[in-house]
Amino acid sequence: MSDGDLALLLARAQFAFTVSFHFIFPAFSIGLASYLLVLEGLWLKTGKSHYFDLFKYWLKIFAIAFAMGVVSGIVMSYQFGTNWSVFADKAGPVIGPPMQYEVLTAFFLEAGFLGVMLFGLDRVGRGMHLLATAMVATGTAISAFWILSVNSWMQTPVGFSIGPTGQLLPTGSWWDIIFNPSFPYRFAHTVTAAYLTTALVVGAVGAWHLLRGHGTDANRTMFSMAMWMLTLVAPLQIVLGDLHGLNTLEHQPQKVMAMEGHYRSYPNGAPLYLFGIPNAEEKRLDYAVGIPKASSLILKHDPDAPMAGLDTIPDDREPPVAVVFWSFRIMVGLGMLMAALGLFSLIQRFRGRLFDSPLLHRWALLMGPTGFVAVIAGWVTTEVGRQPFTVYNVLRTADSVAPLAAPAVGASLAAFVLVYFAVFGIGTLYILKLMAHPPHAHEPDLADAPLRTAGITPAPQVNGDADKRPDMREGAA
Repeated sequence: MSDGDLALLLARAQFAFTVSFHFIFPAFSIGLASYLLVLEGLWLKTGKSHYFDLFKYWLKIFAIAFAMGVVSGIVMSYQFGTNWSVFADKAGPVIGPPMQYEVLTAFFLEAGFLGVMLFGLDRVGRGMHLLATAMVATGTAISAFWILSVNSWMQTPVGFSIGPTGQLLPTGSWWDIIFNPSFPYRFAHTVTAAYLTTALVVGAVGAWHLLRGHGTDANRTMFSMAMWMLTLVAPLQIVLGDLHGLNTLEHQPQKVMAMEGHYRSYPNGAPLYLFGIPNAEEKRLDYAVGIPKASSLILKHDPDAPMAGLDTIPDDREPPVAVVFWSFRIMVGLGMLMAALGLFSLIQRFRGRLFDSPLLHRWALLMGPTGFVAVIAGWVTTEVGRQPFTVYNVLRTADSVAPLAAPAVGASLAAFVLVYFAVFGIGTLYILKLMAHPPHAHEPDLADAPLRTAGITPAPQVNGDADKRPDMREGAA
């Protein structure tokens, strides 16, 4: 391997590590922000204190996860200008404006209302605070909208031309670029995955406390809400995944070939391989276990429909089959387990044993981290399946990297690994510590933040009780 090839591999590994580490936190905070909005809305509608206690319990966790998500993602902007400066130069005219809109809309919206959401409960009216929570939840969704629009365009590029200097220039309507062919499916699939990820974490925390005998209203409520989310949304996610797969087959056929392990074409119906070991040298799937013609049935709704294989694709345009093949099966397998857990919880709910089934609670506890694994596996399938291109069939990854020295990239990669695991590992451990304690009545607020309107005599800030509104204290009781 030449120094240039090694530098390219290390640059790819560096970006893959940082983006994977980063997305763990947004995948959680997107769903958690919406969950907080629901909890606060239920508290205001019903007046039941356990909703308010749950809101304050998960608000503390959200604050930490949101902060780690923001900080862990900052470095990726610098990588665009260092490791991937050629890509930024060539694709910048198309992807630059949507990424700027993400800052101007989502980030500013979140930044503007986050402080009110975290620290303003006793300083603004109930309606204003609910609005702040709704704006933060909306901001997370808008952020996902723009980021996924950019990434989807890289998967299914449209609405551009190649300029005389090799830059990709927008032509025609920006609507075509933003709402590119794969965007609606990927947006729905990714946001739903974030909701499921949050539901699994909330369900695991509720199950943990139920197993420890903490059968309070708050614990029962959070476990019940999480199981309802799994029951209703997990089957929906399977349907969305199927629609996304059909779209991928239309626009990125070689990615689907790698996902299915189809090294050769099948003129009379392709099998669905459940297991196998991709053999890149021999161009075959060793020890394959499959269902005859099932792949054609799922992807083309005809068991005898022909399916093209990687033998129709030039070798230099093939994605790495082994990685895509296994990441796809991890994602699908975990999705099936989520749906099964939701179904089992529904059965136990109808039997009146939702809160008295140790088997259900242990299963939910074990499934707690699987949402993160499934999300990362899905991103691996998407991104590795796009290779060897950064912009699919337009700009190769090898032509997107800046002139790099392998030792420099390797040193920065090692530094990122050490810093990320140290800093964000501590943050994660702190979140787990918070989760280990059950929510209880009169859940404490976040530590009081400085009140900038207090002037030179900040008596309300020094004496917190003096600033608390009686109606808010009564609602929290």
